[in-house]
Amino acid sequence: MRISEVAANELERLREQGLYRWPRVVEGGARTWVQVGSHRLLCLCSNNYLGLATHPAVIEAAIRAARDFGVGSGASRLISGSLRLHAALEEELAAFKGTEAALLFNSGYQANVGVIATLVGADDAVFSDALNHASIIDGCRLSRARVVVYPHADIAALADLLARIPARRRLIVTDSVFSMDGDFAPLRELCELAARHGAWVMVDEAHATGVLGRRGAGLVEELGLEGRVDVQMGTLSKALGCFGAYVAGSRALVDLLANRARSFVFTTSLPPPVVAAAREAVRLVQQEPNLRQRLWANARRLQQALRAAGAPAPSQCSHILPVVVGDERRAMELSERLIAEGVWVQGIRPPTVPPGSSRLRVTASAALTEEDCDLVERAFARVFAEERDIA
Repeated sequence: MRISEVAANELERLREQGLYRWPRVVEGGARTWVQVGSHRLLCLCSNNYLGLATHPAVIEAAIRAARDFGVGSGASRLISGSLRLHAALEEELAAFKGTEAALLFNSGYQANVGVIATLVGADDAVFSDALNHASIIDGCRLSRARVVVYPHADIAALADLLARIPARRRLIVTDSVFSMDGDFAPLRELCELAARHGAWVMVDEAHATGVLGRRGAGLVEELGLEGRVDVQMGTLSKALGCFGAYVAGSRALVDLLANRARSFVFTTSLPPPVVAAAREAVRLVQQEPNLRQRLWANARRLQQALRAAGAPAPSQCSHILPVVVGDERRAMELSERLIAEGVWVQGIRPPTVPPGSSRLRVTASAALTEEDCDLVERAFARVFAEERDIA
């Protein structure tokens, strides 16, 4: 059977299961209001939490770098592609995260896969939260270490597993803010467990960088755990509005990754405009705390809007607000009905979330206005009123 036939059959199965996906084409960039086909929509499904993807200063930094350095780096970092721009951003990220050093990766996925596979191997064990991101899951699998999945945020269960499972090296790895649920890892308790059982702690700050902490450095900073978390990974592509990722930690850790992390060694480095834009975004996050203040004010307003509309809003306020509806097809139908009301909230289905927990993933932004939030409340109220009528 030809590949095209196998692909067609597999796609048909996905359609039958309500799991077929397709990318919507957005006109005009990652803005609060976007054009998707014939619809002008308020975008509530982007990770551009602070609106920095279109910030004038970030754009200007990218333009200047393109003029001065070109649009590509030319090679991997260990050949000729390690520009002074890369080193400068790494120094600034290390200071931002309160660590000795930092290393750039081309994406959060590449960072997690590269780091985990470098730190642990066949004689080791990785203890991974059940709701960790797919990149962490794949990093655990590729490491060839024993993978021990503990129930989501369950400290007692993890303590029992750490006490019972021997290994040469033990790594606890967790998201700090869980991307589909918006809740926070019990990071302080994880660090205490790690100290008690001789384990390392790795934290994925992808959805916390720029959002939490006094200077926006993440949940580790928010909780004052800079000296107790061994590995901090974060992305430049969400609240920072750019692209790429970093790993921050000890100088020895960073040097080891530069030598052994295959996803760092064997890839062309980030292009100069992206690096320059990220430097400006890191500066803005630290110097303009009002961006975070607006984000959290809007998150609270959206949570209130969802509750007032009768949607099953989460009790914990976060910049990620899941509206769990359960059924895959129902989640997509609700998404389409909200689009018809002018609000783009993406339906999320397995394998991104566990079966039976499909949802609408609402994300807040610092760029939302009060009028935008009023529209969200009206749109959700109409759609969920129709749901109750149907039921």
